[in-house]
Amino acid sequence: MAANIGEQGYDRAEEVKQFDDSKLGVKGLVDSGLSSIPRIFIHPLETLQQLQPTTRPDAQPIPTIDLSDLRSDRHSAIVDQVSALCRNFGFFQITNHGIPSVVMDRTIAAVKAFHEQPTEVKAQFYRRGRGLGVSYLSNVDLYTAKAASWRDTLQVRLGPVLAVADVPEVCREEIVAWNREIQRLGEDLLGLVSEGLGLGTEKLKDMTCLKGRVMLGHYYPPCPQPDLTGGLTSHSDPGVLTVLLQDHIGGLQVKQDGAWVDVKPVPGALVINVGDLLQIISNEEYKSVDHRVLANPHHEPRVSIAVFLNPSNREGVFGPSPELVSPEKPALYKEFKFSEFMTRFFLVNNS
Repeated sequence: MAANIGEQGYDRAEEVKQFDDSKLGVKGLVDSGLSSIPRIFIHPLETLQQLQPTTRPDAQPIPTIDLSDLRSDRHSAIVDQVSALCRNFGFFQITNHGIPSVVMDRTIAAVKAFHEQPTEVKAQFYRRGRGLGVSYLSNVDLYTAKAASWRDTLQVRLGPVLAVADVPEVCREEIVAWNREIQRLGEDLLGLVSEGLGLGTEKLKDMTCLKGRVMLGHYYPPCPQPDLTGGLTSHSDPGVLTVLLQDHIGGLQVKQDGAWVDVKPVPGALVINVGDLLQIISNEEYKSVDHRVLANPHHEPRVSIAVFLNPSNREGVFGPSPELVSPEKPALYKEFKFSEFMTRFFLVNNS
């Protein structure tokens, strides 16, 4: 039963532990028939106030780039488009990217099928901790965030080598196929953003930025009180690039000029966004921007699948690319090990 925001004697730590130990996930709570959300999911008033619509009526939609002529004489024009959007928006959608729509649909359906299995089936994958090959959980920051968000997640480490046998059977074939497609598309995307900085096509690939792939299959169940919680709180992504496949439900928003803009689903499109590490490597030529997901007010679940392109060389040293540092624009960041960078990222974002 949900508690009131001002209720005294509320022991969040105990309720969080009970929820986590149950391994029900948010989907399990919804299946129990609740009509109000548990207190651990109710966000602070200052967060709820920011969830109110702030999108300007004149806000431009997230731009879309057609990649169909990538290997033609329009290649340089596409590089210029990608570069401009990475510099000015940090978020864009791509169409005609070479991944068949049937593969996209099957991937969405497979992740949805995993989350809609009985609790006792999913529970064998329920675990916490970074660096795990495959895990299912609700809210990676459950124990440290001020409030939990209304979603469950299947996490799969895709690279450098996907441990196929560890992937749940209900979605194994589709995730293997998705990983194969993302490797091909990821190489193209890393080449485009690298060229857009005036660097060699292979620059980011040579920095192992395609090998440390991690997939998050998010499931956002219908929420009985979407005005009291969120689906995913405001954040930026830590890695190089994020490739997002989302279904038709919507709810993803990106922050532009202080206002939240809907990233409306485009049939057949994928959403691409710049991560913090790419902002650093580019010496802030490219921009990593905040984004969030609203709690799902619809009567059907929302499913999205994000793949983060990260370096596999976790002990490698990263910083602004030397080619992008000059007396006129000195390095804006000190060099660091990627493992240390990720540790700091999760400490800051989970505190």
